[in-house]
Amino acid sequence: MATLTAVKFPTAVGADEALQILERLQREEAIRIHDGAVVSWVDGAKKPKTRQLNHLAGSGALGGGFWGLLFGLIFFVPILGLLVGAAMGAASASLADVGIDDDFIKEVREKVTPGTSALFALTSDGVPDKVAEAFRGVDGELLHTNLSSEQEAQLREVFSDAHAV
Repeated sequence: MATLTAVKFPTAVGADEALQILERLQREEAIRIHDGAVVSWVDGAKKPKTRQLNHLAGSGALGGGFWGLLFGLIFFVPILGLLVGAAMGAASASLADVGIDDDFIKEVREKVTPGTSALFALTSDGVPDKVAEAFRGVDGELLHTNLSSEQEAQLREVFSDAHAV
């Protein structure tokens, strides 16, 4: 089973730096990346830049339509208002199948702001100790994961260690 994880970073380049760690872990066979996307929001920009990580996983397990819908719901629906609200509401129901609900969308919308970035990754076969060690000290905030409670607690601890330094 694949795990969907979203991590927010306090800089516009933080997600790209974390992606480099994730790519290294994949080369070392410590994790398998099925799909993902990066959101980067430079200070002063009206909206964030998004890109799918299809270079890592061929055609992408979730596809561009999934990421487009997700990022549309998070970043663009407030701008469009009621014109597309009903249609997007129906479409967002399908995201619940992969563990994405209104609370997740609201949290990402509130936390990924100008000057920050986020990495969304669909992964499997992670070696928990190697992944935790690789990300120890990385300044990020876990927004969402569908890992087990124990694995989620370990990941939250890894990212909270960065603030203790």
